[in-house]
Amino acid sequence: MFWLRGIQKNIGSQRRLLSVSAPVPPGLNLKNERLRRSVFYVPCSEPRKVAKSIGCAADCVIYDLEDGVSMNRKEEARSSLLSALSQNQTRERGVRINSISSGMAQADLEVALKSERLDVLMVPKVQTANDLHWVLETMDNPKVRIIAAIETALGICNIREIAQVPQVDSLLFAAEDYCADTGIIRTEGRRELYYARSVVSTTAHAFGLQAIDMVTMDFRNPSILQEESQEAVEMGFTGKQLIHPLQIDLVNGLFAPQPQVVERAAEIVCGYREHYQRGKGAFDLNGKAIDMPVVKWAYRVLQRAELAGIDVTDKLNP
Repeated sequence: MFWLRGIQKNIGSQRRLLSVSAPVPPGLNLKNERLRRSVFYVPCSEPRKVAKSIGCAADCVIYDLEDGVSMNRKEEARSSLLSALSQNQTRERGVRINSISSGMAQADLEVALKSERLDVLMVPKVQTANDLHWVLETMDNPKVRIIAAIETALGICNIREIAQVPQVDSLLFAAEDYCADTGIIRTEGRRELYYARSVVSTTAHAFGLQAIDMVTMDFRNPSILQEESQEAVEMGFTGKQLIHPLQIDLVNGLFAPQPQVVERAAEIVCGYREHYQRGKGAFDLNGKAIDMPVVKWAYRVLQRAELAGIDVTDKLNP
C-alpha cells in the first residue's frame, strides 16, 4: 500500500470527472460521496487513547460513549467529549451515543450537540425508523450526518425504512451484537454473516448511502484484517470499523481503488469518451465488451480514487 502512503488530502468528488468530453452516464450520482474508508472508535473514557487519536490517519474518528465505555464511567466519558472533538483534526469527527433504549441517549446528545466540531452522529442498535426520528427531533441540527448501526434481526427487517430517514448517509453492520441478538455462532469463514452483510450493503447502495463493514476483533493479526477487508470491498462496502490504530493504514489502502483497478477504469472512461464522439454506445476494449453499466462502474472507481488522493488526470488524458 506504499503508493497511497502519506496522501491524506481530500480532493473532493467529481471535480475532474465532470470535465471530460463526454457526459457522465445517466443515473449516476457523483455528488454526495465522501471518503470514509476507516471508521475508528476511540473510547472517551480513556485519555491516553483520546490523545493518540488527535491527527490520526483515519478518515472518520468516532468518540465512543457506548460499548467502549463501562457503565460506571459514562459521565466521565461525556465530560471529556467536547475537548476531544475540538482537538481532533481528522477529516470527520463524530460521536457514538448510547442506544435509544438504554435511557442514556438524551444525556449523550445534550453534551455532543454543544460542540461546533460534530460532523457525524452514530446511532447504535437502530431497530426502526422511529429511533432515528427521535434523534432528529432531539438534535434539530440539519448539518450533522447520521450513521445508522444495524445490529439486530429487527434492524435488518426494517432496514429499508431506516435508510430513508433524513440525514442518514451511512448504514453500518455490527456483527457481535447481531450474533448476540440472533444466537448465530461465529465461524472463521464468516458464512453465517453473508446474508446480513449483503442486506446492509445492498440497501445502502439502493438509497445512495455508504456501507460500513464490521469490526475485525483480532486486531493484532493483519492477515485476518486483510482477508475481511478484501471480502468487504468485494461485497460493496465502502469502509470498515476499526478498534486499533494498527488497523488504519491497511484498511485505508484496501478500501481505496488498487492501481490495476484504477488503470482499468481509466481505460474504460477514455474508451467511452472516444466512442461517444463517434456516436457509439457499447464498444470493444481489449477483446471485452464495454456497455453503460461498466462505464458507470469505471466512473465510480475514479471518483473514489480522487477522494483517496490519487491523481487520475494523466490517466484520463493519455
